[in-house]
Amino acid sequence: MNAVRELRERAHLTQAELAELAGTSQPTIASYEAGRKSPTLRTLKRLADAADRHLVISFVPTLTREDRRSLALHRAISRELLESPARVLSRARRNLTRMRAQHGGARVLFDEWARILEQSVDEIVAVMTDHGVHARDLRQVTPFAGVLSAAQRTSVYAGFARSEVER
Repeated sequence: MNAVRELRERAHLTQAELAELAGTSQPTIASYEAGRKSPTLRTLKRLADAADRHLVISFVPTLTREDRRSLALHRAISRELLESPARVLSRARRNLTRMRAQHGGARVLFDEWARILEQSVDEIVAVMTDHGVHARDLRQVTPFAGVLSAAQRTSVYAGFARSEVER
């Protein structure tokens, strides 16, 4: 996902709201999100401040194809979580209990998922859609199995395949 769009969505702002707070225009925000324009670091700092966020720049290994596919799935799961938090969190907690009993070797990651699942939905979504290395590791032992229907997974995979061709 585009960094400006991710910032805006995590802050629960419209393009117009972010633009007003940052002292720019909605079409400029739309251009950043569409990739038609690239904001400078100074502009990114201003956008982050406007969204009450800190700008952090880090260098992480490039996402592998598997990482990108997992991220696409977790974005879809995140949408389900935002729409039906009680249902999705209940499923994730049941899955986590079962996973802990079957796969003791990943106890540290399961313990972390248990802590994450007690956070706000927005914080959970932030972890699920993070590009960082640790979030990639967490997604490898995701407790969100079964949240998406077979049709939803198929749709995500098809969209992912199309995006990979466009890469």
